Order: sequence, then structure tokens, then C-alpha cells
Amino acid sequence: MAIKPKYVKQLGKVLLDKYPQAFNTDFETNKESVSKLTNVESKGVRNRIAGYITRKKGGSSQTA
Repeated sequence: MAIKPKYVKQLGKVLLDKYPQAFNTDFETNKESVSKLTNVESKGVRNRIAGYITRKKGGSSQTA
């Protein structure tokens, strides 16, 4: 498991504090919410933030 960059963690925490109802344990839903709530243009950065939030909410980002 890779270490997340500081900006991913910071933005993830801010989004979870401000909009806790916008996120759940589903990565796809979180990905859409990050797109709506931020101005992140990079797909990779958006996915990292959504993945971090998914992990924090208790979802699994790994597949069998």
C-alpha cells in the first residue's frame, strides 16, 4: 500500500468535515462527489482523494 501525499489527506479530511453526507463506502459515488465539490481537474488526483475518503469511511478499495 502506497503512502498518500499530504495534499490528498488534507483535502480528504476537509471534504469529510464539510460534507459528511456526500460520501459513503462506495468508491464510484465518492468519485462523483469529489468532482462536484472540488475543482480538481486531474483524474488521477480525484481518484486518489475519492479512494482515501472511501478507506476512511470503512469501504474496501481492493478487489479479490
